[in-house]
Amino acid sequence: MADTGKKPLVIIGAGGTGGHMFPAAAFAEEMRARGWAVGLVSDDRGLRYADKFPADWKEEVRAASPSLRKFWMLPIVGLKIGRGISRATAMMRQRRPSLVAGFGGYPAYPALAAAKNCNVPILIHEQNAVLGRVNRQFAVHAGLVASGFPRLDRLPKGAKHKAVGNPVRPPIAAMRETPYPDTSDKLTLLITGGSQGAKILGEVVPQAVIDLPDDLRSRLRIVQQVREEQIEEVERMYRGAGVEAELQSFFSDIPQRLAEAHLVLARSGAGTVSEIAAVGRPSILIPLAIAMDDHQTANAEALVEPGAADVVPEKEADEERLAGLLLSRLEDAAGLEKRAAAARAAGSVTAAKDLADIAEKLAKR
Repeated sequence: MADTGKKPLVIIGAGGTGGHMFPAAAFAEEMRARGWAVGLVSDDRGLRYADKFPADWKEEVRAASPSLRKFWMLPIVGLKIGRGISRATAMMRQRRPSLVAGFGGYPAYPALAAAKNCNVPILIHEQNAVLGRVNRQFAVHAGLVASGFPRLDRLPKGAKHKAVGNPVRPPIAAMRETPYPDTSDKLTLLITGGSQGAKILGEVVPQAVIDLPDDLRSRLRIVQQVREEQIEEVERMYRGAGVEAELQSFFSDIPQRLAEAHLVLARSGAGTVSEIAAVGRPSILIPLAIAMDDHQTANAEALVEPGAADVVPEKEADEERLAGLLLSRLEDAAGLEKRAAAARAAGSVTAAKDLADIAEKLAKR
């Protein structure tokens, strides 16, 4: 455990998925650069994403997600949450933080509940355009609810709100000044989707590409994230159609891939939308149909409204619809550049700094 001395301490509660952990990590990095000590409180699921999280220490607490569909599990879930809150409260009284920052996910619940119990100032950051259930519980107790998008649905009455954007990773921010690539030769189509619900991108999208006219298809270079079990079949489809394609189950260099793309086809998770906007690339977005409160559709509006993206509901995302849309966009070089500029104008790489400014003000109160 690092010696944090007399540095002011911010405890971050986050977890569940990388969508919560990555913005929290960018915020943590900024706070440490300002001389703060950083602690991370999460459960075993959240800590799986925390190997490189910039914290002076990490604390595991129990957390669980209650579900009325499994009502018989509610007593066990309540016991786990209660134990998590008790441990987080004891830890908070010992460490005496100046601020607790919640980034969503059920693993954040114990830290936020403990902060409320101990009268520690609370800052909440919501990545999506719909306030998540945990953040919703503590919104009225927070000094401020900061959000990744101007739109924020499900905000309780009386909660203070300010849109600051989503903190993006430094490698993404570094690509913001990369010019839009030349369209006179090859056209790169980047196809990416999170591990959850990415199957459609490996089944429908390749067929849509294959259905494009020969002259356009011959100019395409496909860079696609595909599920491991789908790679062989998707590779066979592209090879049979003479399409140049690079397929991987995970791209570790996605910032560079994003900068090289002429068009992006993706889900509309908060991180994806924010990174597309930060770099400034046109996109076709297919919101995940099963996303809680349909928040991915709400996220997509941040790029659809300024004319930077098209959104296709999942139930309408068949080969014919996608092929027609790809043809319309890829044959219009001037339109692509205009959409890229609109995406960049909607994006920001200052969210981590802006959020840190807010955090310091709340802590002083």
